[in-house]
Amino acid sequence: MTGKDRRQTAVGGRQEPGTHVLPTAVCRLPTGFTLLELMIVISIIIILAAVALPQYQKTIMHARETVLKDDLFRIRMLIDQYAADKGKLPQSLEDLVSEHYMREIPTDPITDQKEWSLVTGDDPSSSEGGSGVIDVHSTSGEASSEGTPYSDW
Repeated sequence: MTGKDRRQTAVGGRQEPGTHVLPTAVCRLPTGFTLLELMIVISIIIILAAVALPQYQKTIMHARETVLKDDLFRIRMLIDQYAADKGKLPQSLEDLVSEHYMREIPTDPITDQKEWSLVTGDDPSSSEGGSGVIDVHSTSGEASSEGTPYSDW
């Protein structure tokens, strides 16, 4: 027996006269959570989600804009490289794929389509006055987080 009160005994053990020991099932406190505790936890989770969701959406949009900028830079670079190698401008983005300058036409991360707005113009290196693709833009009509339309990038 341990503790300061020597009169306590285990249930089913020997007791001193005049002492009463309650069964252990009666002495235990109820377990589980109250409705109030659950409501407080759920409220905290809802508040945290309301704060985190806009930041998450902003991060996703920033990532899409970064991918769009990179894709436009690379396509423009490949158009210039094609023109320098072949002596003429490509007639479409498919020319870049068929000549193995890129594996496939990238997907516009804003519209989720493989469609791009092509700007054609006169080919300065062509002796016959030909034309071809000189620039590429997104087909999205939405405005970026900077306030400029994606189609102007």
